[in-house]
Formats: sequence, structure tokens, C-alpha cells
Amino acid sequence: MMVALVAPMQSSNTVQISHQVNQLYVFGDSLSDVGNVLQATGGAYPPSPPYFQGRYSNGSVWVEYLGSDLGLTPKQNTNFAYGGATTGSASINGVPGLLAQVQSFTKAHREMNPNALYVLWAGANDYLHGATTNSTLSSENLSRAVQFLSKAGAKKILVANLPDLGKLPSTSNSSYSSALSSLTVAHNLSLTKSLDVLKQELGSDTQIIKLDVYSLYQQAITEPAKFGLTNVTSACLNNAASCSNANKFLFWDGIHPTTAAHQILAKTALRAISTELSLPPRPQTAR
Repeated sequence: MMVALVAPMQSSNTVQISHQVNQLYVFGDSLSDVGNVLQATGGAYPPSPPYFQGRYSNGSVWVEYLGSDLGLTPKQNTNFAYGGATTGSASINGVPGLLAQVQSFTKAHREMNPNALYVLWAGANDYLHGATTNSTLSSENLSRAVQFLSKAGAKKILVANLPDLGKLPSTSNSSYSSALSSLTVAHNLSLTKSLDVLKQELGSDTQIIKLDVYSLYQQAITEPAKFGLTNVTSACLNNAASCSNANKFLFWDGIHPTTAAHQILAKTALRAISTELSLPPRPQTAR
């Protein structure tokens, strides 16, 4: 039942998980950026207002809520996500891709914190801006990022898939809506397969947590009332003017979710983490 996805975690569960996670490291794009682009542009972008202090939303983003839910302080939440980032190893217009973010991090940190949670979420910019139509390439970038982190000593890695990119306010009425929806499905299938392979290869030494953003968005769009939402198709922000009830909107602008939606994402991520980390260790596979 979908209400369970957004219901608060039991306090004992939250305490149990927070004891297992003492640091958060975030790699990704604008969906997780907490001000890196703002700092890089000298405070010029994203403009505030209407955006909130460097976030591509009207408030805090999901990794901030997740950190808080895990009982972490802001100092325990280290964020490398850049708005506009692809999944790749290159820097485009000064914006490092997710793989580039991870490679820079692993080179600088020879010893990983085994009790940290490493979060990976990217891919939308690969497709929305026409960088590629090869879903395998993008999912392979994410898989390589997981491998880099695991090899460096990361033990807990969360990887999110993509929401339906053809059903965003900026794309739903476009001629390429259907193509983007198909690419999203292909990306998510490829990512799931590659993560399942990695789980087998890495065994119980590294826990890979999958965050199914696609299903969450689908359910929110189908049954918005269960999430406390009333508008799941249009953007709250329109020509620099925002709606008066942003907490009832799924989308802040044509692409990004509202801070209310980010809270839902965080609760769903917390549940996924709780489920994975509460499981007994998987037996080591024969090599």
C-alpha cells in the first residue's frame, strides 16, 4: 500500500539504521545539488528567489531530509552533486559528471569510511539534453561508479533510477515525450540488471541499495491524494511566479520536484535503506 512508503519510519528502526550510517556522501545532478552550482557561478545560478539557496527547488532537497532522518548533522553530509551533471567521466561546461565526481573523490580519499552511505543519482541530463540515446552507456557509468567506490572501500551504496522523463511538465506535451519514456524504461532495466550482477560479484562485502524513483513517481501521479498532493502534472513555478500551494505540487519547475516531493523521496529512500541494512548478510559467493 502506497501510504506505507511515505509513513514515518518507526523510531527504533531509524535509530538502528543511524547507528549503521554515520556519514553521507552524495554524487549526482541538480536533483541532489545543495549549492555547488550556486557557488561555482558566484551566486548567479540557480537564481534565488525563486529557487531556494542553491537548490533546484523551493526548499531543501531529498538528501538533506535523508541525512536528517538518519540523525546526521549537516557536517556529516558531504555533497558533490552538480546541476547539469551527466553520468559520465567528463566535465561539460565546468560541470563534472557523476563518474568524474566519484573518480575525483576516490583519488582524494584513499581510505573510505565503511559506515558511510554513498548516494548515486544521475542520468536525466544524459537524455533530456540529447547527450546520448544509449541507455546502456549511462547505466554502465553508474555501475563503474559503484565499482570505483566499492574497490576504494565503500560498503553501503545507494543507487537511484530515473522517473519517467517523458512525463515531466517540460516534456509531457512534446513530440519527444514517448521517446523519453522509452529511454527511461530502457535505462532503468539496464541499471537493474547491472546492479544485480554487481551484487553477485561483490557479495556480502558491499551492500547495494536500489531506490526505485520510477515507481514512486508513477504511484504519486496515479494516486496523488495518498501523498498529500493535488497537482502532479504541471509546474508550480511559472514565468518566475510560483503557486500559492507549492506543498501540494509534485513539480516545482518543468523538471525538478518541490521540497514536499523531496521529503517523500527521502522517506522512501530511508525505507529502502532500512530494508537492505536490516537483512542478514548474504552468503559469500564462490569465486
